[in-house]
Amino acid sequence: MSNILVVFGATGHQGKSVIQTVLHDPTLSQTYKIRAVVRDPSSAKAQALGDKVEVVQGDLTDRESVSKALTGAHTVFFTTVPSWDAEKDRDFEWGCGTTVADLAVAQGLQYIVFSTLPAVNAMSGGKYSKVTVFDVKAEIEDYIRKLPIKSAFVSLANYMENFEEQFFLKPQLDADGNWVVKRSYGLDIKWPLIAADADTGKWVGAILAEPEKFEGKRLHCATQVLTYGEVIALLEKSAGKKIVYQQVSKEEFREILPALQDVFIDMAGWVSESEYFGPGQEGLVEEAKGVARGKLTTFEEFLEKHPFTLDA
Repeated sequence: MSNILVVFGATGHQGKSVIQTVLHDPTLSQTYKIRAVVRDPSSAKAQALGDKVEVVQGDLTDRESVSKALTGAHTVFFTTVPSWDAEKDRDFEWGCGTTVADLAVAQGLQYIVFSTLPAVNAMSGGKYSKVTVFDVKAEIEDYIRKLPIKSAFVSLANYMENFEEQFFLKPQLDADGNWVVKRSYGLDIKWPLIAADADTGKWVGAILAEPEKFEGKRLHCATQVLTYGEVIALLEKSAGKKIVYQQVSKEEFREILPALQDVFIDMAGWVSESEYFGPGQEGLVEEAKGVARGKLTTFEEFLEKHPFTLDA
């Protein structure tokens, strides 16, 4: 009998990737039956998950729906998402994360796979304390580790999808007709990247295939680590248009951002001074690449499939 794998956020980048990996993996598809949790089961995205997936309604802010979704399950995969309100973000994500973790234990699940992020505040000794959307996930990870349930963790790099989807971070057309991108850091800053849709499931799938092997471990998931200069060059090639880079002050960069300004600025400071995943990033990334269940996607390959657009 297949074990029920509950996937929260099933229509998002991470959840959808996990579902597709399990469905198309000869071993995992026989080991797990997927229960996809979505806010609206009648939505087009939920319907597109297919008839091989049990789709149920649930929301991380609704304890009763979370409990119902976990009933009879073996394993749960989830992450938390920010509220986009800096004053409430930490409490919001903490509440969502601990709710799922506590109810997983209460419902008798055997395993949690949580998508975490680097503990920037702790690793920087408090210098960069505003990256709450990262730090709270690290705190949830620590909380889960103390619970009487087996667990493993994936820590994802910057999404390749974000260059297109985060409109406020895309180059803007200036008065002279130039596409200009402004950042508070230099072109030599190094960002690890992941094709979240295509590849998240390849790391989670590795854990699902060998849960005992990965118990208590954290995989640092990135296909490549590129300088921002290399990123710009690949975006130019994909869009077929020149992109002008301007390094600006933190104050000017703050004006570009519609929300979570302190998060972006502190994160840029952390990565410029250290590395996204912290000390030993190169080794951590290479180790995780070695266990991924399937071929990973380079940024150039991603852009071939999803061309970068610049439209006036």
